[in-house]
Amino acid sequence: MTDRPLAVSAPGPAPAAGPVTKGSPAGTAQAPRPGRGPSAGRRSPLARGGWTPWLYLAPALVVIGGLLVYPVYQLGLISFLEYTQAQVSGGEPTSFEGFGNYAALFRDEQFWQVLLATVVFAGACVVSTLAVGCALAVLLTRVRALPRLALMLAALGAWATPAVTGSTVWLLLFDPDFGPVNRVLGLGDHSWTYGRYSAFALVLLEVVWCSFPFVMVTVYAGIRAVPSEVLEAASLDGASQWRIWRSVLAPMLRPILVVVTIQSVIWDFKVFTQIYVMTNGGGIAGQNLVLNVYAYQKAFASSQYGLGSAIGVVMLLILLAVTLVYLRLLRRQGEEL
Repeated sequence: MTDRPLAVSAPGPAPAAGPVTKGSPAGTAQAPRPGRGPSAGRRSPLARGGWTPWLYLAPALVVIGGLLVYPVYQLGLISFLEYTQAQVSGGEPTSFEGFGNYAALFRDEQFWQVLLATVVFAGACVVSTLAVGCALAVLLTRVRALPRLALMLAALGAWATPAVTGSTVWLLLFDPDFGPVNRVLGLGDHSWTYGRYSAFALVLLEVVWCSFPFVMVTVYAGIRAVPSEVLEAASLDGASQWRIWRSVLAPMLRPILVVVTIQSVIWDFKVFTQIYVMTNGGGIAGQNLVLNVYAYQKAFASSQYGLGSAIGVVMLLILLAVTLVYLRLLRRQGEEL
C-alpha cells in the first residue's frame, strides 16, 4: 500500500472581523451598521468646542491689538507719508510719498553705518548677557543658601533699577574727575565716553549688568527642573562641568534658552536709553548712534517723522526676520535629533 500525500488546500481570505450576534454561527461577523464608519466620528471644530480657547484669549487679544497692532499700523502708515513739522501743525496738507522715505533712507550712507554698528553692538550684548547669565545660574546651583540669596538679591536689584538711573550711576562710576574706577585703575582723567569703542564698551557693560538677571533667574529655574539623577550620572562618568553644561544641560534647557535668546536680541537691538544717556545723544558727531537713537534724531530732532517711522519699520522687519530664522533653525535641529 503506497502512501498518498495529503492534499492541503490554500488558505482563503480571513472573514471580516466584527461583532458576533447571538444565535449566529460561530465565526460569523455581523455586517457593520451604516453611518458608523471612520468619517462618522468627525465633527467640525465648532462642534468639538474648537472656539473655546479663542474665547478665553479674546480679552488678551483685544489688549494686544490696542497696544501693539494699532501703533504698528500707524507707524507703517506715517512711513509712507510726507510727515514733517508743517504737517503736524496743520500748515500744509499731508501727501502720499509711497516708498520715497525708504528710498531716501537706503541712499543715506549714515544709515548703513548705523545699521552695522547696531548689529555688532547688539550681538556683543546678547552673547555677553547669555554667557554671564548662564554662568551665574550654574554658580547658584553650586553655592550654599546664604551666598545664593545674596547673589539673587543683588541681581534682582540690578534688574529692578530703571535704565536712566542705572546709566547715570555707571557714568558717575567712570567719571574722569570723580569716578572711583579711574582712580583704582590709575587712568587719571581718562574719558570713557570720548572714544567710540570705549563708549560702546561702557554702554555694553551697563546693558549686561541690567539684563543678565533675567537670563540667570530663568536658566536657574530650568536647571532646578532637571532631574538630579541625570547630573549625578554625568558626574560619575567623569564629565567636567563644561561638558555637563554642553552635553546635558544645554540640550535639556533648549526651550528656555530659545526664549531668553530671542528676548535678549529684541531688547539689545532696540537699546535707546543707555546710549542716549551715557553718550549724550549718540556720541561725538554721532559716532555711537544705534538705530533707535538714529530714528529719534530723524523724527524729533529733525522733524522728519516719515523718515523716522521708516527706520522703525525697518527695525521691526529685521527683528521679525531674525526671530523667524532662529526658530526655524532650532526646529530643524530638533527634528534631526
